[in-house]
This record gives sequence, C-alpha cells and structure tokens, in this order.
Amino acid sequence: MTTYLLLLLLLAATIMVVASQQNPPSTPAPITLPGCPDKCGKVSIPYPFGIKDGCYLPGFHIICNDTFHPPRAFFPADNPLGWTQTRTEVIYYSTSHIPEPDKFINSSTSPVELSGVSLVEGKLLVQAPFSYDCTLNLSWNTARTMTMQFPYESKFLLSHGSTVLMGIGSSAQARQALGPSCDTYEGLYLPKGINTTACSGLGCCQVAIQPEPPKPGFFNVHVYLEREYYRTKDYGTRGCSYAMLADKSWYNFTTMDLDGDVFLRRNDAGGVPVVLDFVAGFHPCPRPHQPEPKGYACTSHNSMCVEVPLLYTDGYICRCMDGYEGNPYIPTGGCQDINECERPDLYPCHGICQNMVGGYKCTCPTGTRGNATQGRCTDIFPLQAKLSLGATGGLFLIALLGFVVLLRREKRKMRQFFERNGGPALEKAKIIKIYTRDELKQIIKSTNFIGKGCYGEVYKGFLNNQLVAVKKPIKDNIAPNEQFANEVIIQSQVIHKNIVRLIGCCLEVDMPMLVYEFLSRGSLDDTLHNNNNDDKKVTLDLDKRLNIAAESADGLAYMHSKTSKTILHGDVKPANILLDDEYVPKISDFGISRLIAKDKEHTLTVIGDRTYMDPAYLQTGLLTEKSDVYSFGVVLLELVSGRKATYLDNNSLLRNFLDAQKKEKIPTELFDKEFEEPRDLELLSSITRVAMGCLSLDVDERPAMTDVAERLLTLKRCRV
Repeated sequence: MTTYLLLLLLLAATIMVVASQQNPPSTPAPITLPGCPDKCGKVSIPYPFGIKDGCYLPGFHIICNDTFHPPRAFFPADNPLGWTQTRTEVIYYSTSHIPEPDKFINSSTSPVELSGVSLVEGKLLVQAPFSYDCTLNLSWNTARTMTMQFPYESKFLLSHGSTVLMGIGSSAQARQALGPSCDTYEGLYLPKGINTTACSGLGCCQVAIQPEPPKPGFFNVHVYLEREYYRTKDYGTRGCSYAMLADKSWYNFTTMDLDGDVFLRRNDAGGVPVVLDFVAGFHPCPRPHQPEPKGYACTSHNSMCVEVPLLYTDGYICRCMDGYEGNPYIPTGGCQDINECERPDLYPCHGICQNMVGGYKCTCPTGTRGNATQGRCTDIFPLQAKLSLGATGGLFLIALLGFVVLLRREKRKMRQFFERNGGPALEKAKIIKIYTRDELKQIIKSTNFIGKGCYGEVYKGFLNNQLVAVKKPIKDNIAPNEQFANEVIIQSQVIHKNIVRLIGCCLEVDMPMLVYEFLSRGSLDDTLHNNNNDDKKVTLDLDKRLNIAAESADGLAYMHSKTSKTILHGDVKPANILLDDEYVPKISDFGISRLIAKDKEHTLTVIGDRTYMDPAYLQTGLLTEKSDVYSFGVVLLELVSGRKATYLDNNSLLRNFLDAQKKEKIPTELFDKEFEEPRDLELLSSITRVAMGCLSLDVDERPAMTDVAERLLTLKRCRV
C-alpha cells in the first residue's frame, strides 16, 4: 500500500508538471491604447475613455487634473457636444417667516468627478454634490439645490438599477424633476445611535429614479429639498435635511446624521457616489453577416455586442466573449483567453485541467473515469493491476531517488572541488571567466589531444567560436587552493603581445584546468628541434631566431619590471615559448610561480626542467629575476646552435660554450651549420656573448632581463 501511495504521488507530480506546461502564464491584457496613460491618480482610465488626444472615442474624453495630490479625473467642461456637470444654487434666508429667499449667495457649476469604470457592466461611478437645507441658528437657514446636466446626445445616463433618490432628515421631502419623490418623518423621535441599512421613511427614505434617456438636446436631473415649515417655527430645532442622488448600496443610515450638520461636514468636500450607465453607441447590434455600422466600437477579436434598451433609441456596449477577458474596445490583444485552470473557484476541476481557447477541458486522472468537473472520478483498475503497477512504480521511484541522491552528491562534490581550488577567491576577484565542467567536457577528448607538458595534457577546441588550448593537469601535479588561485590571478594580470593570454579556468574538477589562447605553430622546442614528426622539416632562418629571442626577452622583461608587482616565471625553456602563425613568440606556463605563496620567494620543491635551472636556485631554493635570466641564456644557446640542451649528458652544450669562452675564442664550430655567411656568424657571435652574460655563475654579474631585451632588440635593428 505504501508503494502504491508513493506511485500516486509521483503520478500527481507528473500531472502537475504537464498541466503547467500546457497552461503557461498569460500576459495581462492591455486596458488602453499603446502609448496612452491608463490611470489618473488612483482611478483606472480604460479605453474607450482616455486622457490624451487619440486615446479616446468621441464623447469619452476625461480631464486629469494634476493640481490635486493625487490627481483627480473629471469630465471636460469644454466638450463641443456640451458637458456633463453639476450645478448648485445656494441661498441664505430668514427663519422668521415662510422661507423665501432673502439673499442669493452663490450659483456655480462643477465638472463631474469620475471615480471608477466597469467596462463589463457598462457602468461609471462618479462623485456629485447633494441638496441640503440647514438651520444652524435661530435666525437663518442655508439651502442648496443640485442639478446634474448631461450634454447633447450624451452616452451617459443615470443607472436606474443602481442609483436612487435619497432623503435624510427629521422631516425631509426629496424631489426630482421627473419621477417619484420620497419623504422622511418622525426622525426626531428615533433613539440616538441606531445604525441600519434600511431607508424606509424613519429619518431616511429612498426611491427609484426615472432618468431621462439620451435624446436630442440637453437633459438634466434636478434634485431639491422641501422642508416642513413647522419644524423651524414651532420647535426651533437646529439641524439639516438632505436630498441626493446616490449609489443605493453606499449609505448605511444612522441617527447620528440627524444631529446638526454631521452628514454635511463628512461628505460635502467629496460629494456622494452616483452610478451612471454608459453606451458605446446609439444603434442596435449588427446581425450575423451584416456590415458593422460606422464607428462600431467592438473592435477586439473575441468581443461581442450587447444591446442596451433605451426609451427613444437603441444602444449597445461591448463585452469579451465567454472564455475571454480584457478590454473589448481595443483592437489588438484586447480580449484574451482566460486560463480557467488558474481559477478553480470559478471553473471547478477535480481532475486534470487543460486550458483551451475560449474554455477549458477537465478530465479524470489516469486510472479513473467519471465527471471530473463535479468531482466524480472513480477507479477503473482492478486490485491485481494496482499491485503490479504499484510494484513497478516503487522500483521506478527507488531508481529515481537513487539518481537524485547521486546527482546531489555529484553536485556537492563539484562544489567542494570549486572551493578547494580557490573558486570563491577568483569569483570575488572577477578577473577571468570560470567555466563549468560541462563546458570543457566537449574539448577534453582523445581526438582533440595535441601534446603533453610539465603541467599536464593539452587539448584544443572551440569555446564560444574561439579556438582555445585547454591544459588538464597530471594527477597529483596541482597546487593547494591558495597557490593555484594566486597563479591564476598573476597570469590574468599579465597582458603583453609576447605572453600567452589566460582566458579562463575550470574549478569543478579534482585537478583544475586552465584555458589559454591557442597558438597554431606549437612551441619553439617543437619547431627548432622538429619534434612534430613532420615529413618536412621546418627550418628557422636567422632573422626569425633573432626575432624570437628579442621578443621573448621583451615578454620576460615586462613580467620582471613593468607590472605592479614582480612576476617570476621559474621555468623558462623553449617548450614554454609558443609561436603563432607568423612565428611571433609568446611566453607560457608559469610553472614555478604557482607554487610560491603571495609575498614569499622561497620554495623547497623544485619543479621544472633542470637543464635550464639556475644552479644558484638549485642550491639555495631562492628564486629571483636572475634565475629566469640564467634559463633564458640556455634558450639563446639552443637558438644559435640548433642543438637541444640536455641535463642527462652533463649539459654538454652549455659546457662546450663555457669552455670556448674560457679560451676566449669564437665557437663557430658550435653554431648551427645552416648559417655559414660571415654576416650570420657575426650575429651568432653577438647573441652568444649575450647568452654567456646570462649564464654567469655569479648572480650579481648577470644582466637584468630589460638589458638583455634591449641588447637583442639593438641587434635586430642593426640586422635590418
């Protein structure tokens, strides 16, 4: 049973992955045209409404007044078709006789403020003032009437189902120009503090409105208040009564609003919410296969037209079709497919949910059948099949878990290698690219093997369309992490035309690998001594040899004296001088420097070719610039002689040149037989003198590498 449960969990996870792949997250549908603002302050302004020119349909222009903080949205007062606005008249009169205006105070118009839009319902929420009559002392009353005006052929009208005429007060009579009125009574005798949602006449009344429909000419709704005279004359009470158009769900009546001007002070600044209906146009919806009328607003794909019956004409609004949502007035991308699988509360599915264009598909999981939408999926597998499937699934799950464990173990091991090889230090330095093991795996193949050196095996291949050389170290021939990171940092700081450029490294392996630029002609050792086993021997003429000597010396001089900190090579030899297509030399393989910790010069381990090793270094373990100078002197002897120096024969090449120096004669018999011209022999003699200076056993008598480079460059200039 446990195995069967594990299998079911695995199947459920697979189903969830498949479902997520079949139902990718959708991008939000636009609410306005491209480049048009979609908000004014906190109010969303969806198309066909708009603020800027070109962002709205005729009659749907909105003004965003940014003098408020935050900005507020209003219907324009300069609409060429007229304007949607409210008009208020305030009078001030005596309470000592039947109310007649004694003094006209103010008459003003105000634009209607927009506070919300619902495209789906075709409704607007606006803020409007209200009418009131207040007695705040025994001598004078203040009264205000409100009129809401709509322009010629307005596409807005009061919502009969959502907006009501409301009266509040102890004895208020709310009136509208057309339609029924309502009266309040006995409000004075209600217990204080009563809160109720009902406006049944006691202190509060409401009645449905009869708005004028859109028609030629202006139309308006006049809301005013009639107040019984006996209240002020006989009782002398102080307070206010109110009449207003308001959203019927907005107000919860409380007797506290019958006390003085509480309601007035709370709502006068912002007004009260009023719900308006709007239509996109005044004509019926086009029938199937009929041409669309001029100015037809339902332009989005997957949108539909919904007729709005009016008294004198036909109207319509636009909505997205079933299975779609968005803005049906926007041509491109307005109505987008709904991913019903992301809304199980609205689109139930108790099985596998798959989003479809304009709908969704809900099926029972594998092994069950029934109505998944209603949650009626039953098993179809017999017990024997379940046990067999459970056993198979258990084995698969065990194998899967084993694979996951091995994968995690391998990743942990790679991370350990990365940290041991100095990865955190190199990441922090951000100096070179750090490659993953998988990136270099395609290059480390036997078919790409090109050679083997002191550091290890060398392979060539392409990384990011660049030909590179990858050096894979021989086992146990790597330095501890700090030293290796130090070598990488040192090499990355050396930028010179005669020094091989280090591109990156790989640290996720037991033995870190280095990635260098690839040089096509291999090493000087291979070219000079024909180690490539080519049928045709490559002969280096004397000019090439002189250029190789001069530019190699220049690269070493740069390392010694032209960087922020002296860099010692430690293993200068022909095998570590590489040549490009034009036989330009480049120094490579900082073999010894990787073993020297920062700010230390001594090492007890000698790694390198003893043939080229400074005797003073072999005795003391002290590596200096003059150690590289000595090794370079041996390289010069190989260049002039064409013979390879070897440590096993007691270095006969070096000994023969030293013997000739002691006898103070020119060792012409030791020079390469390829050169017999007097001019060539003279140059070979000059190079030999430079070499013998480098090979002085007295370290202090050896020239600096900068002097060696300058002398060789001078010979090169003279040769030209």
